[in-house]
Amino acid sequence: MTGDERYMRQALYLAEKAYARGEVPVGALLVGPSGVLARAYNRREELHDATAHAEILVLRKAGKKLGSWRLLDTTLYVTLEPCPMCAGALVHARISRLVYGARDPKGGAAGSLYTIPTDTRLNHRLAVQEGVLADECAALLKKFFSERRNQ
Repeated sequence: MTGDERYMRQALYLAEKAYARGEVPVGALLVGPSGVLARAYNRREELHDATAHAEILVLRKAGKKLGSWRLLDTTLYVTLEPCPMCAGALVHARISRLVYGARDPKGGAAGSLYTIPTDTRLNHRLAVQEGVLADECAALLKKFFSERRNQ
């Protein structure tokens, strides 16, 4: 098992916790040179907060831990392709790498991460890798939304 798969398994575990709480099952893990900095899962329903996406929550936690909102030399592992709001936050937080599992055909914005950082006004490049444990991540999302449609 690669390091990416190991960390994505941890993010998938967090997504399962979100699922158990009735949240859209997305888990996120932010890893730096010294190891895991923060973990989070979607908590929008619980917190009544439209911005309580796993990605945003993990950035906030790591920022508090490090004492900086700039999260240089970090990798974000997330089970679902980030939405436009989260994609923008990742670029501005200066994370180095994004690794995600399932694609989001309706709202995913990872493709924009390839082009936004090439703007000469921004001095940041973000590496993106997709598809780590994609089938498992997608299966959990499919199960969640299937159950919601049948209610």
